[in-house]
Amino acid sequence: MAQPFACVVNLGCRVNRVESDRITADLSAAGFALVDEDAADVVVINTCAVTGEAEAKTRKAVRHALNQSREPIVIVTGCVVNLHPGELTDLSSRVIAEPSKIDVARRALEALGMSGRDVSQSGDSHNLSDLLGCSRLGIKVQDGCNNRCSYCIVWKARGAERSVPVESVLEQVRLAERAGIPEVVLTGINLGAYDGVDAGDSHVEIDELVRIILEQTNISQVRLSSLEPMDVSERLVDAMVAGGDRVAPFVHLPLQSGCTSTLERMNRPYTADEYERGVAMIREKLPQVAVSCDIIAGFPGETDEEFAESLAFCERIGFSRMHVFRYSARPGTPAAEAPDQVAPEVMAERGSALRRVAERTSQADARARIGSHENAVLEYGNRGTLGSFHRVIVDDAPQDASGTLVRVAITGMDERGLLHARLVDADEQGSAALCGGAA
Repeated sequence: MAQPFACVVNLGCRVNRVESDRITADLSAAGFALVDEDAADVVVINTCAVTGEAEAKTRKAVRHALNQSREPIVIVTGCVVNLHPGELTDLSSRVIAEPSKIDVARRALEALGMSGRDVSQSGDSHNLSDLLGCSRLGIKVQDGCNNRCSYCIVWKARGAERSVPVESVLEQVRLAERAGIPEVVLTGINLGAYDGVDAGDSHVEIDELVRIILEQTNISQVRLSSLEPMDVSERLVDAMVAGGDRVAPFVHLPLQSGCTSTLERMNRPYTADEYERGVAMIREKLPQVAVSCDIIAGFPGETDEEFAESLAFCERIGFSRMHVFRYSARPGTPAAEAPDQVAPEVMAERGSALRRVAERTSQADARARIGSHENAVLEYGNRGTLGSFHRVIVDDAPQDASGTLVRVAITGMDERGLLHARLVDADEQGSAALCGGAA
């Protein structure tokens, strides 16, 4: 048979994105050519069940793939498959449910009658550098969640918390090094709960994992993805500080609400005051840090007064980025059955108000960085992402610099709100003072 064609469709969270990248690498290593959906023999859909709306998008994506003229095999994996695969496999005999993401490439070959090829589950450095653009590699180090937030079903879909062994993490970091990828992003459903084992069978927590990666690899920059607020210990922040320029000065802390009574109904294990004290600790130890969050508008029972409290909290914290979500009921969760559901038009108004605050605080955080030095990973010519996760244009970077990490001096902001920077040489590095208000 001629070379088979495949397409990977990703839905959902950052962890799904990392898993889809690995599936893509596995398919390439197995001999598939990666193409657009309309040219694929196999379409892989990594599904999401975080909300009812997300699950509806999953079904729509499956129907869309089934309607392609080549009549592809559709392999579904991910959270919807773990919860109720029949909703998807009942759509067509061409839909195959595969709960194990590491077996997707093998299952794709078998579906095409091509079993017998040697399928690599990790890909190689050439595949990764081609598929991921030589800029950053997400590494899933943890899966599952033991928290039971009242709006969330992920703990059912993903199962209990479990962690990738340290040596496996190091292997993936070294793979990124060999591929010339300058940044790795440690990801997990509950990253701060990392509890892996090292070669000596000793338990290793997230702060220790960061130190081990920095000591035993030469990766240019390590970034931590989302961390639950209660998991950010002083030890973890100290590990980030000790890593210096090799650790991105960025922390994403899901907030969900800045009102303690709303947090209690969400079954979130912290108060607004505890969250604020945690941010203050992080900023005291790491003044150049950027802090971002997720926040929900219109959670059931949220009064006008509670929303005003949450809005004022966000303004006071001054997040570098806010991911604003209107509450979307997920069937099977306590919140979906809760009284006092908020009207859609009220949710929309509250979401707009939060986004206006987000725009102001993001611009303020970016502007406060003018005059400081940061790492930048260049992704498209002279455009890239700072360690603080702000977008940047490095005006004097060569156009062929994509996929490199450079040290830059932030020089200004244009009328679009984009930061501009210039390259700094070795003599300049470390000479610029940290921006006192950059948080």
